[in-house]
Amino acid sequence: MADGIKVTRDQLERRFSSLCRNFDDDFKSDLMSGSLAVFPGFCDVHVHFREPGFSYKETIRTGSMAAARGGYTAVCTMPNLKPVPDSRAHLDEVLTPIREAGLIDVLPYGALTVGELGEEAAELEAMAPDVIAFSDDGRGVQSESMMRSLMERCAKLGKIVAAHCEDNSLLRGGYIHDGTYAREHGHRGICSESEWGPIARDVKLAKETGCAYHVCHVSAKESVDIIRRAKAEGVDVTCETGPHYLTMDDGDLREDGRFKMNPPLRDRSDRAALLEGIADGTVDMIATDHAPHSAEEKSRGLEKSAFGIVGLETAFPVLYTKLVKTGVLTLDRLIELLCWNPRVRFGIPLGEDWSLWDLDAEAVIDPADFLSMGRATPFEGWTVSGVCLRTVHGGKVVYEKDPSRA
Repeated sequence: MADGIKVTRDQLERRFSSLCRNFDDDFKSDLMSGSLAVFPGFCDVHVHFREPGFSYKETIRTGSMAAARGGYTAVCTMPNLKPVPDSRAHLDEVLTPIREAGLIDVLPYGALTVGELGEEAAELEAMAPDVIAFSDDGRGVQSESMMRSLMERCAKLGKIVAAHCEDNSLLRGGYIHDGTYAREHGHRGICSESEWGPIARDVKLAKETGCAYHVCHVSAKESVDIIRRAKAEGVDVTCETGPHYLTMDDGDLREDGRFKMNPPLRDRSDRAALLEGIADGTVDMIATDHAPHSAEEKSRGLEKSAFGIVGLETAFPVLYTKLVKTGVLTLDRLIELLCWNPRVRFGIPLGEDWSLWDLDAEAVIDPADFLSMGRATPFEGWTVSGVCLRTVHGGKVVYEKDPSRA
């Protein structure tokens, strides 16, 4: 397992430069003559591939196909599975389909607690050699004493705690952001404190225990402020946000399950704070939180649909179109957020991994065209620039654009 390996930005960039030097002359000529660009294999530290236990939503094979189409050659899969990888035996059931069907590097998380219930610590030591990090993603660890104990053990193991930060006592049945849209349309809202409250608790614990701490799917402006201050105090903390939080807010909501995710799309001021956090380095990386569900589970409207959207196949085109082409981010900074930073933080080396893109090509996002089994995306119908033509992992082509597909 990669976690624990010291990987530096310089090592990764030198590796990628070496790969590019070895391209044949004809290929180099093609790159220089048009809108084509080669990028290092992207890395997403937060995806859900649903196998074992929920293969009707996604499988290791379909998830890794979708990732490859999006230019990703490494993903870290969350443990809300059946069985939950909370023991050595259960982890082996998770590793088997990864080894049999993964097209790219699929690196599983181990659960922090048994069944992700927050009541009893999982078999951390037994799983540590074969997991990328530990998380109870999908659920927040409610007990401060339990989180302290988990951080102490993970610190000794040299493992990152990646936290889904959510205070259940503040949810009150909410399912979208507690903002203008919720009030105007009669929906129950999720307050921002349910996210930033646990983050404030956890950065204090991380400072006291020396644990490497990573905050999943940051969405609120207060969360950004807390993480910024913690970094200034020397806490070993990083965080991620998602493409949807950077390009949308609750003013974009529609009465459709494809706009329902957890945490929810928040206020315009929250999106502005996330972009500021990207600019000043508070936000370290962008992860999709790719979370496929069946069509039926996402057809019940905002209130009753399952939480979660898919994102691996749309992340780069959406971010390139909405942030790079508009001058909010440089292309180099986007690659840092999608590749260099997640690999350095989680110790994931770059092999012979790259993707080829036509940056001028435009496409309309159509879920019917996805390789993922999930179809729920808030970006449906968007016209975006950037089409992946080929992805190579370990020197093998794992995705090649079908000329007949959009």
